[in-house]
Amino acid sequence: MAPNDSAETTGKATGTVVGRRKAARYIVPVAVAGVAAATIGLVPALADSGDPELPKISAQELIEKIAASDEQQLSGTLKISTDLGIPSLGGLAGSFAPGGAGTDGGGSAAPEDKLMELASGTHTLRVAADGPDKQRLSILGNAAEYSLIHNKGEVWAYDSKSGEAYHAAADAEQQKQKKEHRAPAGVPTTPKEFAEQALAAAGDTTSVTVDGTSRVAGRDAYQLLIKPKQTGSTVASVRVAVDAANGVPLKFTLSANGGGKAVVDAGFTKVDFSRPDASSFSFTPPKGAKVTEADDLKDAAEQQGGEGKAPEGLAELGGLKGLEGLDGSQGLNVIGEGWTSVAQIKTPGGSGLPTGGSQGSGDIPAEAQGFLDALGDKVTGKFGSGTVFKTRLVNALLTDDGTVYVGAVTKDALVQAANGAK
Repeated sequence: MAPNDSAETTGKATGTVVGRRKAARYIVPVAVAGVAAATIGLVPALADSGDPELPKISAQELIEKIAASDEQQLSGTLKISTDLGIPSLGGLAGSFAPGGAGTDGGGSAAPEDKLMELASGTHTLRVAADGPDKQRLSILGNAAEYSLIHNKGEVWAYDSKSGEAYHAAADAEQQKQKKEHRAPAGVPTTPKEFAEQALAAAGDTTSVTVDGTSRVAGRDAYQLLIKPKQTGSTVASVRVAVDAANGVPLKFTLSANGGGKAVVDAGFTKVDFSRPDASSFSFTPPKGAKVTEADDLKDAAEQQGGEGKAPEGLAELGGLKGLEGLDGSQGLNVIGEGWTSVAQIKTPGGSGLPTGGSQGSGDIPAEAQGFLDALGDKVTGKFGSGTVFKTRLVNALLTDDGTVYVGAVTKDALVQAANGAK
């Protein structure tokens, strides 16, 4: 293992002004909460044995190397998995979305339906990209494949198992975002997208060090280790394996304070930075395929009283905003900073969980109340009383007066935030 500079990096780290500005986008740990909300993860990347000897590099230099990486052409295979300690969410979105799975409208090939399947379990993905206008993502299953293709503003998705296809055209704003290389809201699916959300400016709340080297997908990499300095976070560490040659994150691992296997882990098992074949981004629906247009789903949502927002497709994948970006929204306040940020959300009507009783008294049957009680822990404090619902990473407190407190923090930290809230 090559020795590396493990000096901590803060918001006052040295370096060029340009380097600091570019690196600042990459080190905000509060975005980890956004990653957890998406509940996507990648399993370890089957790294090669043996740690390569590489030149020394400081944490600040490695962060700037990530910020400067501009590899727009690649193809590869990833393993993906997550372990939040909750049941599988596969198919959940399609069960309730207008035109989704289980409805007369069909449309189960829509991205919002299929990407939910990545929220739990283990999956294998193939990815390809050729600049901001061409990307492809394929989820490999048992004798089946789901593919999502973006080619110059047009999005196609196809599920070989169901024989259904989905088609959408990106609007002008989406095209503008891609041209400007902005990170739109959506679900991250590569180690770099995960890393870009977890590595952002958090100043003195974060320790950032270089922790040795590794080999990932046959390539030499530095290990960037990010840890919260604050107590009360459910995050133990974030580890990013950074390609020593081009600065591209090859593997992302998020570990929980409770121990056990990684909660979120993103890694390439194979990667190639040459231009993919143009045929990778071409798609024509097979004969007999049922094609659902995004506009049809939008019309269905409007008819059912929804917001009429169609799935955004592959062009919009990557880039969840952290809780701090939501501060000031109607009914929402952010308490604290960095890794221990807690979102306070006042629900309309100011009511908490329904209460039950025997022989028909109360809002719900006693049996149902018992089920709800089993899902969470009852807590009390200066704020009153409520119930804490827990995963391995993100926890939420719902008070009896209808206020929600949520963050990648412990139960005690949630209660403390509620007690001090205004």
